[in-house]
Amino acid sequence: MRRRELLAGAAALAAGAATLSAGAFAGAAQAEVPARAWLGATLWLGDGQVLEDATLVVTGERITALGRGVAVPAGAQATQAHGLIITPGWLAVETALGLVEIELELGTVDASPRAAERPDAIRAAYSAADGYNPLSTLLGVARREGVTQAVATPRGGLIAGTSAFVELIEQFPGRAILREDLALHANLFELSESSRPHALGRLREALESARLYQRSPQAYDQGQTRELPFSVLDLRRLTQVLGGGLPLVVRAARAQDMLRLLELSQTYQLRLILSGAEEAWIIASQLAAARVPVILDPSDNLPSDFSGLNTRRENAALLGNAGVPVIFSPFSAYAVHNMRQLAGIAVAAGTSRDVALRALAFEPARAFGLGNEYGLLAPGRLASFCVWTGDPFELGTWANEVVLRGRSLSLRSRQTALFERYRDLGRVPRGRAGLPPPRP
Repeated sequence: MRRRELLAGAAALAAGAATLSAGAFAGAAQAEVPARAWLGATLWLGDGQVLEDATLVVTGERITALGRGVAVPAGAQATQAHGLIITPGWLAVETALGLVEIELELGTVDASPRAAERPDAIRAAYSAADGYNPLSTLLGVARREGVTQAVATPRGGLIAGTSAFVELIEQFPGRAILREDLALHANLFELSESSRPHALGRLREALESARLYQRSPQAYDQGQTRELPFSVLDLRRLTQVLGGGLPLVVRAARAQDMLRLLELSQTYQLRLILSGAEEAWIIASQLAAARVPVILDPSDNLPSDFSGLNTRRENAALLGNAGVPVIFSPFSAYAVHNMRQLAGIAVAAGTSRDVALRALAFEPARAFGLGNEYGLLAPGRLASFCVWTGDPFELGTWANEVVLRGRSLSLRSRQTALFERYRDLGRVPRGRAGLPPPRP
């Protein structure tokens, strides 16, 4: 029977799901990393605090000490960092990084099903972890700009699927995926082929079905309840959202749509995160009172459709001033390397530097339940950070060093490799394996 097959698949999914426990983080560690210390640096801790002329000490894969006058352990490798700024590594969210390589080549696209489907499809069990590629050439470009972690996110449909939390490792094989069931993602009000009442009704139906299944999975499995219009895999994933077990990230632009989502989150006790949110500044006080994080692109300054007619460049500034947790995203796998530029744009539009910095690491880590390990420079936290030649919000600044779990990452990418190869054409071999022979 179809139901038995789905149950077998659900059991396999549950058995393979990763958890963000201490054991999971310990399992990701490789060989012991020697102790290192960065001396005389300016530390932007990530939560708004700044320490001048400070020392940062890393032992193994964790930060063990930081501050002024901190003693350097015997035998530690010391690096002079006077004039340099150290920040937490950026955490990229709402992006298909690692799920897409070439948009127009379907063989490299795993962010959504390749076959045609109904626009309001609900595929809660669609897992980004199953399609993530840790060897994507886009990762090297992102690492060069300080991105050390990401939330690989599926796209499309009414409910796009489940995101995965990944680290941008450079060595493979290696453990890149640290959590397979990070959050559920939906595009409730942004479907051009579906009206708002229809989309919201479909979501309510999915949540009510999950409630019914949650009350008695055994009764459902034995056919003692009504048939539900969703697979067992989808129902199991949806039940994780009820009561706030997993965050529900919903793409919405219009202020009224976001108010409806706030009501929905109270009814089903959801951990709501708003994405896009071009008109969020209109309801900043309501969002602040509900402590709902908002993911936005601070470069949005004009409406892209009729849902966001009140789009304005001060969106992040107004939300930050009201106390709303703000998170920055370029919403594209090809633009993740621009995250710090987005922060600079936000600061130019009136956002405080503290809010802009928090939006790149601290707030996304906290919103997705990763705040105990990521997003902050502090003793005991994982040593994932970036050493900048100056203010990271300035385009003239570049990464001097990027560190992930205490290890310095290579700053090479496919683009830099091509540049190095072809910067001097006289040294490039010609013929079949190189450039074409020169014309006579």
